[in-house]
Amino acid sequence: MRQSDFSRPAPRPDDPRGWAVVVAAMVGVALGLSPIPFYTIGMLAPQLSAEFGWSFAALMASITVQSGVVMVASPLAGIAIDRFGARPVALVSLPLFGLSFMSLALSNGSLTLYYAQWVIMAVLGVGTLSATWTRVVTQWFDKWRGMALGLASCGTGITGFIIKPLCAHLIETHGWRTAVVVVGCLPIVVGVPVVALLFREMARGAAASDKPVEVAEEVVQSGLTLAETARDRRLWIMAGAFLFIAFALTAPTPNLENILKTRAFTLPQIGEITAAFGLSVIAGRLIGGWLLDRFWAPLIALVILAFPAIGCWLLTSLALSPLIATLAVISLGFGAGFEFDLLAYLISRFFGQRHYGAIYGCFYAVIAFAGGLGPVVFGYVFDRIGDYTIALRSGSACLVVGAVLLLAMGAYPKLSEK
Repeated sequence: MRQSDFSRPAPRPDDPRGWAVVVAAMVGVALGLSPIPFYTIGMLAPQLSAEFGWSFAALMASITVQSGVVMVASPLAGIAIDRFGARPVALVSLPLFGLSFMSLALSNGSLTLYYAQWVIMAVLGVGTLSATWTRVVTQWFDKWRGMALGLASCGTGITGFIIKPLCAHLIETHGWRTAVVVVGCLPIVVGVPVVALLFREMARGAAASDKPVEVAEEVVQSGLTLAETARDRRLWIMAGAFLFIAFALTAPTPNLENILKTRAFTLPQIGEITAAFGLSVIAGRLIGGWLLDRFWAPLIALVILAFPAIGCWLLTSLALSPLIATLAVISLGFGAGFEFDLLAYLISRFFGQRHYGAIYGCFYAVIAFAGGLGPVVFGYVFDRIGDYTIALRSGSACLVVGAVLLLAMGAYPKLSEK
């Protein structure tokens, strides 16, 4: 039988070596398709609008274009992860994503070219989304799975905290085209080396002198087949729940500045209030992950999602003070930080590792659809009414409905191995 080339004993769930994998996953998440375009478009939009005369609506439509492509591409990426492994997919997708992001510096005033660049970026960068990183993290951890997922997912919060001031500095000193090139280099010069050195799938890096790799793979790939998952009622309960949850958590985020503007806050006040969002995302990931390790996940979801539900309602208060607005933004960020940790945790506990990538990819398509729809619906309501109250209160209701639906998932099943 084939033996491992490693001299160290085979890792088991919660092996300390898994924390190096978490660090690599955090870096991969931070420098991937999910956070970088989302957090930089707001900085680049005024520059592109000034140079090419594009409207802000046309510029923000790039996010919708990306979401549409991800809906189709993420299930295919999940299948590739299951077939070839998460590490090879990451090492191919990270540099291609970086290069495609840098191509935005070649924009020449054609919206058609601009949207095509976003399509290519989404296709090539889909391997940097959460399915790639969470699949491996969930292999390495059982008792500490929630905390490990929370730490890995902190990458998006770190990006949100760092990338805007970096981008602003580069634009001010060297222009927006240079800023795009520098930011696009980060997945290549930082992400690829870290992932190459530290990111290891347990089955591929695990074996002992007395145990073949094939045995290690059997251990980590327990769970349902795709056909069994499709017939499982819990799949459809989760899909319905995350439609509501993703819609309500994503919709307010790009509209926050305008929501606060309609409530007569000044631009400096808006900047101070919204700065709390990125840090609260990190808090949501860490606290949520810690709780997932100790309590039944649907119950924790009900508790944590109550915070953004209250936050949406607070933003509709007649007397909205800076303190209340800040608490509302913190509540929204706290819930947004918990969303993807919850998804990864539920999939691993209820459906297992056997076809984790494909299952996660399908759920990411659900989130991409709802997340792409939410900001547009909120913007449409504002255009028609001139106020966000109805939209925010509807979002609050959606969060409650989604959280309650998850309670129907039942107890964690005992998953069989191959």
